[in-house]
Amino acid sequence: MFRPKAFGGAVTALATVAAGVFLAAAVSSSPAVAAGTGTGYLHTNGNQIVDSTGATVRLTGINWFGMETDNKTFHGLWSNNPWRGQLDTMARLGYNTLRVPYSNDALKAGATASGVNDFVNPDLVGLSPLQILDKVIDYAGSKGMRIILDRHRPTSAGQSPLWYTSTVSEATWINDWKMLAQRYAGNPTVIGADLHNEPHAEGTNPAATGACWGCGDITRDWRLAAERAGNAILGVQPNWLIFVEGVSCPSGGLSDVWDNDPSNDEDCGWWGGNLSKAGEFPVRLSVPNRLVYSPHEYATSVYRQSWFDAPDYPANMPAIWDKYWGYLYKKNIAPIMMGEFGSTLADPKDRVWLERLMAYTGTGVTGMSFTYWSWNPNSGDTGGIALDDWTNVNTTKQAILQPYLIPPTGGGTPPTTGGPTDPPPGACTATYRQVNAWQGGFQGEVTVKNTGSAAVNPWSVTWTWPSGVTLGSGWNATVTQSGTTVTAAAPSHAPSLPAGGSVTVGFTANGAASAPGTVKLSGASC
Repeated sequence: MFRPKAFGGAVTALATVAAGVFLAAAVSSSPAVAAGTGTGYLHTNGNQIVDSTGATVRLTGINWFGMETDNKTFHGLWSNNPWRGQLDTMARLGYNTLRVPYSNDALKAGATASGVNDFVNPDLVGLSPLQILDKVIDYAGSKGMRIILDRHRPTSAGQSPLWYTSTVSEATWINDWKMLAQRYAGNPTVIGADLHNEPHAEGTNPAATGACWGCGDITRDWRLAAERAGNAILGVQPNWLIFVEGVSCPSGGLSDVWDNDPSNDEDCGWWGGNLSKAGEFPVRLSVPNRLVYSPHEYATSVYRQSWFDAPDYPANMPAIWDKYWGYLYKKNIAPIMMGEFGSTLADPKDRVWLERLMAYTGTGVTGMSFTYWSWNPNSGDTGGIALDDWTNVNTTKQAILQPYLIPPTGGGTPPTTGGPTDPPPGACTATYRQVNAWQGGFQGEVTVKNTGSAAVNPWSVTWTWPSGVTLGSGWNATVTQSGTTVTAAAPSHAPSLPAGGSVTVGFTANGAASAPGTVKLSGASC
């Protein structure tokens, strides 16, 4: 019927996820079904997203929230896992796109970010929310990931049924979007705008005061507002995709639901999840081939919809998805990018729901795109892919999503082809990047790629440092030091580095900033 207001997106109460762990150094064993997220800016062709060459692209991403909250920046920056290490893990697991929720509060002049671990993330000290976002975008882009910006809330206080409130006008909403479009113009890592998160009917108010679709009321018709904002953005940045969510009830009110007469109940769904009227009343943009519809879909951990208890569950679910949004894809009207979906998986029905939903999206590069909610473990309604340490991973959820993930170029494990052109076994390449330096210490990353023809099992990376440089901490592997030699060893439960696979080992060190010397992969010099 509707997504309750209490569950309107990111909830900051800590949720402990009972699941196995998967160290960030582990490399996915599932072969990628396509290489990366394409070249240049993206556009649409029927129900597909394509790159600048016309090649089909499937966005298989994840949400990393926090910039829409009082912290005004990504959550988990308070943890012991550096921000780059978290992005490394997302990419390695196969998430090629990052959806970034924000509030307009975070964009204001003088906005300050909070909740940042200065010791682990010294390069973020003193930066504004937008400056931190710049760094995340740059690094994600270097890994082949794409970024979708999501206007999640008008203010950090909470979500809103409409795209404007008494304190945040439509003009502010649009002008902030134009500012972001201008800020990232010319940077194809940022591919588009999710205009407003989860337009919906007005809570328990029986009057039609919330977001409608196709009703023609300029103050409530989300379809018309999406056109105004989308066209304003395209006037600044014509290469962006415009992601448009649905509503909850097409009328914008709950009168039919609350009159105790189920015979005339309106066709209501999740907040942002009802695109049933988009076929009849499509969003019309000034630049063709830029529209992507972006529904939200949830399980019982968010709200126990009536269909979860139907006698024919889960066989009934494909027809429900068809009705609300799947028809747009199946009729070749527009691409679908599920902007949010997720569950704690505490109810056995939810695991079945997630398995069936992923199968419904299709396999391979031509399937529907999606960004899972969420990376964050502190989502009160779904939990996250990351566990509470922001380093280890919920393997139960990841195993269900894994077959549908298409890693970004350089972020996953490409398949090997075999044959006489294979490189010799035991070959590798190594690159080093100094992340930061301060008086008496520095932070860096060593990335080693297995360029040999066979997997290295178990893998370990070693390097040397000048005398006087000592290890402070390490991540993405078990990192130790003996004399001047540093060893980064794979975890016992994920020891294999496939041919073509790569691993990034991060560290902090004491002493003068020094590049690693004599880097080796399991004894083979790089």
